[in-house]
Amino acid sequence: MEYNKLPGTNIKVSKICLGTMTWGVQNSKEEAFDQMDYSLDNGINFFDTAELYPVPASAETYATTEKFIGEWLVTRKSRDKIILASKIAGPGDYTSHIRKTGFKGNSIDTALENSLKRLKTDYIDLYQLHWPERLTNYFAVRNFKYFNDSWEDNFQEILYKLKKAVDAGKIRYVGLSNENPWGIMKFLEYSKIGLPKMITIQNPYSLLNRLFEIGSGEICKRENVGLLAYSPLGFGFLTGKYRNDNIPKNSRLDLFPNMSRYNNENCKNAIELYNNIAEENNLTLTQLALAFVNDRPFVTSNIIGATTMEQLKENIDSINTKLSRETLDEIDKAQEKIPNPAP
Repeated sequence: MEYNKLPGTNIKVSKICLGTMTWGVQNSKEEAFDQMDYSLDNGINFFDTAELYPVPASAETYATTEKFIGEWLVTRKSRDKIILASKIAGPGDYTSHIRKTGFKGNSIDTALENSLKRLKTDYIDLYQLHWPERLTNYFAVRNFKYFNDSWEDNFQEILYKLKKAVDAGKIRYVGLSNENPWGIMKFLEYSKIGLPKMITIQNPYSLLNRLFEIGSGEICKRENVGLLAYSPLGFGFLTGKYRNDNIPKNSRLDLFPNMSRYNNENCKNAIELYNNIAEENNLTLTQLALAFVNDRPFVTSNIIGATTMEQLKENIDSINTKLSRETLDEIDKAQEKIPNPAP
C-alpha cells in the first residue's frame, strides 16, 4: 500500500480509502466486518463513513453504517490503527428524517455527539460537511442557476462551531464534501483568522467526471487541500458490468434503478472508449479507472466501495497498477471526445 499525509498534518492515510455507504442495505454486518478485516490486513488505514449511511438513505436504516464500524472498532480493538472520517448530513428533503436545521443552531454539536456514540470513540480524525447548505449545483446538477433562496452566509459561524469541537478534542481536522470552488475558497478565507482549515474536499472524480480539475484542482495545488475522490468507478459503471445494457441481478442499478447518474448514452459511449484503452493495455476497465484516479497529484486518497470480497480485492490491488504516459495520453484523448458525461 502507498500512503499520503493529510494536507498540513503528519497523519499518513492509505492512498486507497475504504468507503462504507453500502453497509446496512447491500451488505450485512458480517460482510462489513469481513471488508474491514481484509482492508486493514492489506494496508488500508483510512475508513470513510457518514451519519447518513447507508445509501439510499431512509429513517429505517439511518446511521446503521456508523454502528457497524463502532462495533468492529471495539471488537477488534483497532481504533488506534484507523484514521476515521465521517460527515454531518446537509439539509433537504432527502435528509428530513435526520434533521431540518442544516448546520444551524446545535446541529453540528448534536450530530457529532451522536456519531461519536455510534462509532464508540472519543474522537473523529476528519469531520466533513456532507454537502453545502446553500442551493448550488452538486449531486449531478451540471449548470448553476441563480436561485432565489433565503440562505445567508454562515461560513464563519460553522467554523466557530467546528473549532469548539477541535478544541475539545472531539475532532482532529475538518473537511468538505460535494463543494464547489467558491465554497472551498470562502471556508479557506475564514480559516485565516484562526479558525480550522478545511484540509480535504470529498467530491466525485472518475474517468466519467473530471469536473474537479476545473477550478478545484488548482485550489488543491495552491492552498494545500487534498481531494478524497469518491465514485471512482461511477457507481460500478466503470467496472464494465453494465456494458451492452446488462443489469446484473442485485447490482446497484438493479436494486435502485432511479440512480441513473451514470446511465446515459454519453456515459455508455465513453465507457466503450475507456474499455478499448484498457484492453489494449491488458488491463481490466476497473484497473484502468482506479489507476487513473490513483495517479492524480491532487488526490490524497481514492475512496473505493465494494459489495463483494472479489470486488474489494481488485479495488485494493489497483494501487499496484501504474499507467504509462502513453496510456494517460489516450485517456485524455477520450476525455476530449466525450468530456465529463456524468457530472
